[in-house]
Amino acid sequence: MDDSAAVRKLSEARERIMDQLSQVIVGQQGVLDELMISLFSRGHCLLEGVPGLAKTLMISTLARTLNLSFSRIQFTPDLMPADITGTEIIEENRSTGARERRFLEGPLFSHIVLADEINRTPPKTQAALLEAMQERQVTVGRVRHQLTDPFFVLATQNPIEQEGTYPLPEAQQDRFMFKVYVKYPNFAEEFEIARRTTALQFDDVAPVLSGDEILALQKTVREVPVTDHVIRFALSLVRQTRVNEPGVPEFIREMVAWGAGPRAVQFLILGGKARALLHGRTHVSTDDIQALAKPVLRHRLVVNFAAESEGITADDVVERLLEVTPTKEDELTNDARFQKIFAS
Repeated sequence: MDDSAAVRKLSEARERIMDQLSQVIVGQQGVLDELMISLFSRGHCLLEGVPGLAKTLMISTLARTLNLSFSRIQFTPDLMPADITGTEIIEENRSTGARERRFLEGPLFSHIVLADEINRTPPKTQAALLEAMQERQVTVGRVRHQLTDPFFVLATQNPIEQEGTYPLPEAQQDRFMFKVYVKYPNFAEEFEIARRTTALQFDDVAPVLSGDEILALQKTVREVPVTDHVIRFALSLVRQTRVNEPGVPEFIREMVAWGAGPRAVQFLILGGKARALLHGRTHVSTDDIQALAKPVLRHRLVVNFAAESEGITADDVVERLLEVTPTKEDELTNDARFQKIFAS
């Protein structure tokens, strides 16, 4: 496929999906864009927002537009791994009378899985989801069962209630490509929401992409070229978050307890490729990396107690990193501080 055809195919897919979503979802353009970038990059998303912002509706509607199987798992404190992965049952063969073991698939065996309120289930069940997200398989007993492809996990969590919850460990958060903040709508959007949801609703969401088409688009994203400078810029952002590395800014040492790992670089570049195609370009720029820095890094940085007590968030730290990291190649490579980072 030539470059122009790749751009046209992905941009047309985005436009068709947005047309269908707009029948149900009002606003949240940035959230939807990040969801699609994650989908076409073969990543998973963690959505965080207060109740009532249509996180669940957004995900279920997206699944309807993609002509894919969909499962919703409502995570609760008593949910066990077998409840999501599936279990083995003993079944009698009516013709022979012999008893045989048969694996009964759980809700993870779907193309799109909505893990609703993921922080309400114990670590044992979270770990079962972790294997599925990373390995795209589940293990029951000694047998591994491959999951369907494409496989896309969209998890939600409520940030305002901490009682009876199990905060996601850093290892599991790192498996999510993006952490997306779902914010309150503006006045005009909330006016439209109130008008629509209190009247008779007729939404006719039609599927626009099949599983095979999505797999083809995911392959197209990986074919997008990226220059050494853009890779170096992404690496510079990530390596500056590691407190004990040479060339790290002083404010990082003062505010950050733990920095991002190599997976952050991979997701920045993959996301940049998908974003470039969605914006009609066949090359990745530093603007793409900058635009995705917060959703990629915000759940991979751990601010220390001093920063947290002053109300400083991971987004604030990333914002300052973007301000002190040059985007032009000569400025970046000739800077003495970044030369230390490149040499380490």
